[in-house]
Amino acid sequence: MTIAAENGNAWTPYEVSSAAAGTPDLASWLATLGPDRLEDLLIERKALVFRGFELSPDSLDPVLDLVVPGRLPYVHGNSPRTKVGGNLYTSTEYPPQFTISLHNEMAYAHRWPARLVFFCETAAESGGATPVLDGELWLSALDGEIRDAFAGGLCYIQNLHDGLGFGKSWQETFETDDRAAVEEFLDASQAQWKWGPDGLRISQYRPATVRHPVTGAEVWFNQADQFHPAGLGDRTAAELYDILDPEEFPQYVTFADGSPIPDAFIEQIQQRALELAVDVPWQRGDVLLIDNVLVAHGRRPFEGARRVLVAMSG
Repeated sequence: MTIAAENGNAWTPYEVSSAAAGTPDLASWLATLGPDRLEDLLIERKALVFRGFELSPDSLDPVLDLVVPGRLPYVHGNSPRTKVGGNLYTSTEYPPQFTISLHNEMAYAHRWPARLVFFCETAAESGGATPVLDGELWLSALDGEIRDAFAGGLCYIQNLHDGLGFGKSWQETFETDDRAAVEEFLDASQAQWKWGPDGLRISQYRPATVRHPVTGAEVWFNQADQFHPAGLGDRTAAELYDILDPEEFPQYVTFADGSPIPDAFIEQIQQRALELAVDVPWQRGDVLLIDNVLVAHGRRPFEGARRVLVAMSG
């Protein structure tokens, strides 16, 4: 199984097989490689795929300790997922018939993970690949009109209910029922927030692009299409937005000055990414490690059971 770049994109993730590594023990190979060389390889290649190693959920922890040391909790995450271990989660639990658009994890937040690692416990019967995309390519592929419009940044809005409502509750989002802890987190995040009778409203101003801290590469780095109703692939969810005022949406996004983002901009952002992305197909035991700034990721539709786990580090 190889990773194909049929869209003309010369970049693909770098594959490391157990045969090339000379051992079926991925943790041993990574320990021999060392953290500095792994960091250099990841920055150079942007995404790494490890295949053919003898990995199972029971033997995964030593690998995670090496590729995402100091695993982060999914605090302030906006996608539905289940915690299955020590800061180890299922990938986004979204109906299998829908595509998950390309994004960098928690790009809307004040701080985001530097690395993500995915582990395939169960591969889908068909489909279910993880598309990945070079963020520099995504930025350059967008029309100049869109790049200019987004230069001033964005305002992300979240309405997190108190246990009953659309989307995630604030308790699920922050993995706590302690309001003071949430307030402390949001203050540190430079977010604006307000408690209401039904939950918590959050507004955050963020840039649309960032530069990688090591390479200096400027990349498209936001989740405007996932916060905007025009980016919803699920028609049932989109219809809910048709009956609500924007101020009531579970999540919404505007330009930083509060002006609306045209639907056509969102559609181009989403479609260009999906067209340019490189699909990483899954087999049981595969591991994908990505630099979360340099590379965006998503999910293709699938049939049958599929279980991919994810962990992240700063």
